[in-house]
Amino acid sequence: MTRVCHPYLDHPLTLPFAHRGGAADGVENTAAAFRRAAALGYRYFETDVHTTSDGKLVAFHDATLDRVTDARGRLGRLPWSEVRRARVAGREPLPLFEELLEEFPGARWNVDVKAESAVAPLVELVRRARAWDRVCVGSFSEGRVARAARLAGPRLATSYGVRGVVGLRLLSLGVPAAVRAGAVCVQVPEERSGIRLVDRRFVRAAHARGLQVHVWTVNDPERMGLLLDLGVDGIMTDHLETLRTVLTDRGAWA
Repeated sequence: MTRVCHPYLDHPLTLPFAHRGGAADGVENTAAAFRRAAALGYRYFETDVHTTSDGKLVAFHDATLDRVTDARGRLGRLPWSEVRRARVAGREPLPLFEELLEEFPGARWNVDVKAESAVAPLVELVRRARAWDRVCVGSFSEGRVARAARLAGPRLATSYGVRGVVGLRLLSLGVPAAVRAGAVCVQVPEERSGIRLVDRRFVRAAHARGLQVHVWTVNDPERMGLLLDLGVDGIMTDHLETLRTVLTDRGAWA
């Protein structure tokens, strides 16, 4: 396991991430989900952010409200006055990311930026809250992450987007490729489109460049064990008790 100097990653053992607060419970990305994760001992939370039409930064995964709430419509086209009335699973309100930072001052957040409009408000919030040690910004879009890094500078922890992941995978196979400097971690699924991404060579290539490897979204205990054997540094899961049990059995639950 590699250790990176950014304080966001200051954790003695494997990083256990509560993916959307523990999405298996059906109330993903809500304060209730994150409260449950905290009660189970999780310190690292994964979430997503969008902005409403009036610029409010909301912790929510989808571009529309349709899948998980009792409301309808594209979040980016609705004002906060309407979005705040939506209920996840018919009962839990959508939180502003600022509210989550305030409610969980001891938590560290892995934030997937889902919309270009969310980049600047997120960086400004982190600056205003002085949460540089508590937030890592990621996205499928390398451009969004690079923009956040330019706005914030080296104080902000960032992960690779798709382009960086592909570049690192090529490097792990001995193929020359360019990757963005300044990231502190790479966050990847085990495989994509039937192509395996995370193996011993990939982990070794990341560690050689000072990057931690965080794998999402892993819910099977056997897969968790195999990834830990490869030396990955963090696992994101929907099944919080399962990951906690696996890490506890290995003496890796802090």
